[in-house]
Amino acid sequence: MSRIMIAMSGGVDSSVAAALLAEEGHEVVGATLRLLGDDWSAQASEVAGKWAAQQAEEVCAVLGIPHHTVDAAAQFAAQVIEYFCAEYEAGRTPNPCLRCNQLIKWGVLLPQAQQAGCDYLATGHYAIIDRQNQRYGLRRGQDSDKDQSYMLYNLSQPQLARTILPLGEYTKQQVRQIASDLDLPVTAHHESQDICFIPEGDYRQFLQGRVDFEPGPIKDTAGQIVGTHQGLPAYTVGQRHGLGISGGPPVYVVAKDAEENAIIVGGRSELWRRKCKLKELNWISIASPSVGETVDAQVQLRYRARCVDGTVTVTGPGSGELSLAPHKQAVSPGQAAVFYHQDLLLGGGIIGS
Repeated sequence: MSRIMIAMSGGVDSSVAAALLAEEGHEVVGATLRLLGDDWSAQASEVAGKWAAQQAEEVCAVLGIPHHTVDAAAQFAAQVIEYFCAEYEAGRTPNPCLRCNQLIKWGVLLPQAQQAGCDYLATGHYAIIDRQNQRYGLRRGQDSDKDQSYMLYNLSQPQLARTILPLGEYTKQQVRQIASDLDLPVTAHHESQDICFIPEGDYRQFLQGRVDFEPGPIKDTAGQIVGTHQGLPAYTVGQRHGLGISGGPPVYVVAKDAEENAIIVGGRSELWRRKCKLKELNWISIASPSVGETVDAQVQLRYRARCVDGTVTVTGPGSGELSLAPHKQAVSPGQAAVFYHQDLLLGGGIIGS
C-alpha cells in the first residue's frame, strides 16, 4: 500500500476520496491549502480560508487520519488573483481555477506531498487516469454531468504519474451516499459554482479598485460608435444585456479591443468564429505533435460546454490554430479550448485572438 496525501477542501468530494483511499488500506494524510488570509470576507474564508481547513480537519478526525494545513495564500495571490485581474484588464476572460490547479494545487501541494514522504497526491476531481504504453492518459469521469477532466488539461506527465483520482469511476449520487453512510460531517454541504475568492459571484465588483475601469466607445463591426461602455473589465464576449444600447435587433459583445479601449458589438452571427489562435498548448495524453501537424478532435471551449468537431494545427512551440468547421462557435479569448478523442483528453490551450 502507498502513502498518499489527499487535497481536502472540506467538501463532499475530497472527503469521500479520502475515505475511499483509507478503506483500501493506504496510509492517508489530509492536507488543505489555505488560499486566503483573514482579511477576506467571511464567505470567501469559508470556501478557501481557515474555515475550509477546519471542516477538512473534522472529516479527518472522523476517518482517523492526520490533517495538515498548507498556507499558500501568498502564492495564490501572486499567481492566480493577480493573473485574474491582469487578464480582465487586458480584455480577456480567464478561468482562474485552471491556473490554480496547475500552479497551486499541483505546483505547491505535490512537492509538499513528496517532502512528506508520500508516493502520490490525490484529489476529489471526477476524472480518470490510465497508463497507455509509456504515457499517462487522462479520461473523462464516469459521471458525464460531473466530469472535471477539462479542469486538469494543463497538468504534466510527471504530475499525472504522481496523481490519484479516486472518484473517476463514481457518480455524484454515489459519492453523496457514501458520505451519508459514513456519517461524514459534510453530507449536507452544497456545492459552490462560484470562484472561491469571489463567492458572491460578482466579479465586476471584485475588480473595482483592483483594475482600471476607463469608459470608452462601443462600436459596431463597421466601426461606427453606438454607445459608451463603463470599462473593458465589466464586459465579456457573448454578453447581451447591460450594454445600454436600445432599439433595433439584439446585439452582443463580439470582441474587446484593449488597444483602443473599445467594445465591439454585433448580431449573433457576428459572434461566431470558425478559427482562432491558441497559446500555451499542452498535450497530455499524446506526445506533442510536430509543427505543421493537424490533429482532429472534439473541442470543448468552456467548462461544461458541449464539444464540437474541430482541428488543431500546431504552428510553433506551444502555439496553434483551432478550426471549428463546419461549426461556428462563440469563443472567448482567455478561456481554454480542450481537445478530446471520445473520452480521452488529448490536450488543450488558451484561446487567443
